[in-house]
Amino acid sequence: MFIEPDPIGNAMFTIVPIFIIGIFIFIIFRGISEWSSNNNSPKLTVPAKVVTKRTSTSGGTHHSTDHTHSIATTSYYVTFQFESGDRTEFSLSGSQFGMLAEADLGMLTFQGTRYLGFKRDSD
Repeated sequence: MFIEPDPIGNAMFTIVPIFIIGIFIFIIFRGISEWSSNNNSPKLTVPAKVVTKRTSTSGGTHHSTDHTHSIATTSYYVTFQFESGDRTEFSLSGSQFGMLAEADLGMLTFQGTRYLGFKRDSD
């Protein structure tokens, strides 16, 4: 008895890998594009105020027969407000995040979407 191959199943073995590879290429291209755009942007230092701080935690728990492993990643974000009223959010490292408090006033240095530093006013 001969069983004919399933055309939908065969297509899935072709379409799904192409789709996954396409997603990876898009993510890599977007990252390179943002990096290049930041490098071509001027470095600016402007008066700003820290208006909000937030964290985002992602990850999960992996259970094995003898251990439970938690894998979590925390991302840190700070929103600055400029004298014009415009706001911009930057991704910071944990140590940079910890050095800032809401309502801090000072000089923000950035390049495109890249946070470079914040010097608090010494009032």
